[in-house]
This record gives sequence, structure tokens and C-alpha cells, in this order.
Amino acid sequence: MKILVLIKQVPDTWGDRHLDLSTGRADRATDDQVIDEVGERAVEAALVAKDTLGAEVIVATMGPSGATDALRKTLGMGADSAIHLIDDALAGSDLVRTARMLHLLVEDCAPDLVICGNESTDGRGGMIPAMVAELAGWPHATSLQSIEIESTAVRGIRATDTGNAELACALPAVVSVTEQAPEPRFPNFRGIMKAKKKPLRQITAGDLGGSGLLAGPVSVIVSAAERPPRTAGTKIVDEGNAGRELAEYLIGARLI
Repeated sequence: MKILVLIKQVPDTWGDRHLDLSTGRADRATDDQVIDEVGERAVEAALVAKDTLGAEVIVATMGPSGATDALRKTLGMGADSAIHLIDDALAGSDLVRTARMLHLLVEDCAPDLVICGNESTDGRGGMIPAMVAELAGWPHATSLQSIEIESTAVRGIRATDTGNAELACALPAVVSVTEQAPEPRFPNFRGIMKAKKKPLRQITAGDLGGSGLLAGPVSVIVSAAERPPRTAGTKIVDEGNAGRELAEYLIGARLI
């Protein structure tokens, strides 16, 4: 079995994140960059299958040169190899172009299963797994809080507003996991040392036959502005009519 895990390097969610107001994109030059936490959980799901089924685990990302650090970490966790899709022409790609390029990457790897995080903590589009599956013509099971990988199928549980839904689909398939999935393992010293000798391949859009996608239409951000500072809220002093004032305020704000 071959499992391809798609990850993304993002600005650290525990630090201050900023937009480059000239482009409307995340400022990746100054903010600390880390592998997306939910992406790490996707890697963990694949590594469990490696431990139990002997699966080959390949981790891939599309991103700038610094994203190599994220791939190296997954190799230290236990992944067998990594692929870095790096191309200056892909900077600022929207969901559609990103999904099409990742689909070409999936075709190039020919895995039995693709695992992703359900959404990245920077863009939060939450559509890439389903879009990649649609382009591949594969079934998909998204937003799983637990996952069980078998030799010919994958199963999982998705939390809904009314309870838990049990999902299953035959391979090949695309699945995504949420932050409810099991926590990722930490790379140990031995794993970190072994990661230095594991293959990490860098490819461009042209290598995947995707040069034609770079000339196609793409959505762009036309303006961006800093969020205004928070202002003081309305203060109601109880002088015997606080209930009425509160009700009038809520009605005026169309909250009741």
C-alpha cells in the first residue's frame, strides 16, 4: 500500500500572524512558519498504517523554499520519502489552481490513499481534499475525527450536529482528518538522523505537466486592510430599567 499525505506549511498559530497588505497574502517572510497541526495528524494516521500494514508513506507539499523544513520534520516522524512542489509561478494560487496542481501530483505518485488535513489554519478554505478527489474521480471521506485504514478500504467517524456518522469507502480514495484525530508522534533523535538520508524530491509545475495551468484564470485579492482596533461596548447601568434597555439594545442589533 502506498499512502500520500498532503501537508502545508503555515504561519505559527500560537504567534502573531500578519497580512502583507500589498498582496493580501499571509506574510511568510517575517512570521514563524510551521507544519499545520492538522496536517501532522494526517501524517500520524498514515504512520499508523505503516506500522500495522507496512504501508509506504510519502509526504508532499506545495509551497516556497522554506516548506522543506516541514517535510524534513515528517521524515523524522517516520515518513519514507517527501516531495516538494516548488515553483515561483505558483505563488498566490487559489483553491482551484492548488487542487489541480495537487491532482497532478497525485497522478504522478499513483497512491492507494491520499490523506489531508480538513483545512489549513491560514486559508481555511476546507475544500482541497474534496476538489482533489473530484478531479481524480475517487470517493472521499472528509472531516474524520478517527480513521481506520484497511488493505482495500478506509473507515472513519465524522462528528455532525446530530451525532456521529460512520463512513467507509473503497480504495483508492481521499480522506481528510480534523484536529480531533489522534495527536502526532514526536520525531526522536534516531528518526531525525535517519531523515537526513531519506529522499526529498523537488519538482516544478512543468515536471508534472502543469505549465498550462499557470496561464489559466485565477482569483486574486484586490484589497486588504488591517482589522480596526476593538472599541468599547455599550455599557448599561442598572437604575431600575436595565432589563428594558438591554432588550431594546438586542432588538436594535437584531439579536432577538
